[in-house]
Amino acid sequence: MEKKTVLITGALTGIGKATAFAFAQEGANVIISGRKQEVGDSLAKDLRALGADVLFIRADVRYDDEVNALIESTVKHFGRLDVAVNNAGVEGFVAPFVEQTIENYHSIFDTNVFGVFLSIKHELKIMIPQGSGCIINLSSLAGQKAVPGGAVYCASKHAVEGFTKVAALEAAAANVRVNAIAPGPISTDMFDRFVGTEENKSAFLEMVPLKRVGLPEEIAQTIVFLASDKAPYITGKVIGVDGGMA
Repeated sequence: MEKKTVLITGALTGIGKATAFAFAQEGANVIISGRKQEVGDSLAKDLRALGADVLFIRADVRYDDEVNALIESTVKHFGRLDVAVNNAGVEGFVAPFVEQTIENYHSIFDTNVFGVFLSIKHELKIMIPQGSGCIINLSSLAGQKAVPGGAVYCASKHAVEGFTKVAALEAAAANVRVNAIAPGPISTDMFDRFVGTEENKSAFLEMVPLKRVGLPEEIAQTIVFLASDKAPYITGKVIGVDGGMA
């Protein structure tokens, strides 16, 4: 990944942050994006300490003009876009279908679906004329199977997988690969909010064949592999990294 230009949305915490470190350690030029300026500036400083060329660009993926500006600034600074990791996402709240609210629907879909749609659209506008590139979207175990209480979140991640497969077909002739990662339970703040209590976490882990929560770094390693020259024939796939849960 030496000197490849890598953009990561939702890069300030959890999987996104681990992915930023993984690419920086591989010698890539890294663009991190998120909504919190101070957090982004601090993370960029930490990544530069590894010797990486790092740029933080504040952007909210829910807005077309901000996503467009993010991509344009990336290309203006580094000259190209080799890898895009569309990681920005929210989890909403867990509730029976009949208790799901319109507000929760829009909150989840605005980021998880519309945000990914905008990101892929603007990334392909650069990568297709460029004649190369790799896009990796973050789906979820909830994009692979039903999760009671997670109707809206599950639907949002099924949509991400649909975007992934269509984009892969449309961009293949331009040597642009598009894949998705579907993490299972990963040790992040989002997962802790989802399970709520240690009792719930223990019950959840009983459903994981490997009997443990995954690490953000394990997802990051899979993302780096998919983006690398070691995975040139993989496109249109959703790869589960879930301890066997799916």
